[in-house]
Amino acid sequence: MNKELYIGLMSGTSLDGIDAVLTEITKGEVKLVASQSYIIPEEIKQQVLDVCLGQDTNLKQLGELDHQLGHLYANAVLTLLKQTGVSKDSVTAIGNHGQTVFHQPNSDTPFTIQLGDANIIAAQTGITTIADFRRKDIALGGQGAPLVPAFHEALFGSKKVTTVVLNIGGIANISVLRPQYPVIGYDTGPGNMLMDAWCTQYKHLPYDENAFFAQQGQVNIPLLNALLTEPYLALPPPKSTGRELFNLTWLEQILRSHSCQPEDVQRTLCEFTARTISHEVEKYQQNKQQKLLVCGGGAKNPLLMKRLDELLPLWSVNPTDSEGIDSQNIEAMAFAWLAYRRIHNLPSNLPQVTGASRLASLGVIYFAD
Repeated sequence: MNKELYIGLMSGTSLDGIDAVLTEITKGEVKLVASQSYIIPEEIKQQVLDVCLGQDTNLKQLGELDHQLGHLYANAVLTLLKQTGVSKDSVTAIGNHGQTVFHQPNSDTPFTIQLGDANIIAAQTGITTIADFRRKDIALGGQGAPLVPAFHEALFGSKKVTTVVLNIGGIANISVLRPQYPVIGYDTGPGNMLMDAWCTQYKHLPYDENAFFAQQGQVNIPLLNALLTEPYLALPPPKSTGRELFNLTWLEQILRSHSCQPEDVQRTLCEFTARTISHEVEKYQQNKQQKLLVCGGGAKNPLLMKRLDELLPLWSVNPTDSEGIDSQNIEAMAFAWLAYRRIHNLPSNLPQVTGASRLASLGVIYFAD
């Protein structure tokens, strides 16, 4: 059956931790064997945020952060192996997304940077490691993102039902799987990023657990309308975005023209995420009911899920858990699958999604020996 074991590592723009999964892949089909989440130490998290938000930095600090993250990812792998009792020799490869600190695909000098030295991961774990998945796609004229739609198609594609897979991390992105049509995928706008940042500033909490803060407030319609004027939202796909655009500085510039209570801002940010997502999803609506499958941290936000259900009455809105796939683990599973594709030199991007000029097998191989 040619079964192979792969480990996937993912730490996203929300910086809520490292997701590590052990998967079994047989002829491209992925089965989750085990998963764990690991906290990113506050000091490293703050350093990442400082770089992302344009604080003064230098090559020495970037190099040190790259080194620290490499060890952090390696430790996540070693802990997962210890907890599962799996030998490193039985794992074909690790697929590591790395920590994005800057993503700029739409400039005269397009680039993306993910930190987390893969040499350290390979050396510390003794397992061949695949990393740097995005830059080849950008070199081919693409956005370098999103990369998970091909994996979503492998998991959830149907010949009968239109399915949109929505990942709500720091940024929200969709994969549109329609019978007889090519896959479409792009970033719709902010996911948890603005809500987390505002909650951190006013509640000193990393995120709004169970939307408790937001549910104390009311939607401020003038503020919501101002947020919805962001030009990125009107761009056609392929498109991708990140913390470089949607951050507290961006929000505070808009808030200068609005007087709002902190809880009303939180509630409005939740509504902003729901509206920007639903506006894109309903473009793919047909006459019959279709599926919206939600994964990522936002799937655990009851207010956001409620609003998506209300805004999309012709859609069946559920977390991917309803299809037997844990909503927290899908992106890490995707990078295990992307590592499998690289090891076997199979294409892993979708040019109609990223805008690249051709198919390519993405990722750089760092051998353990």
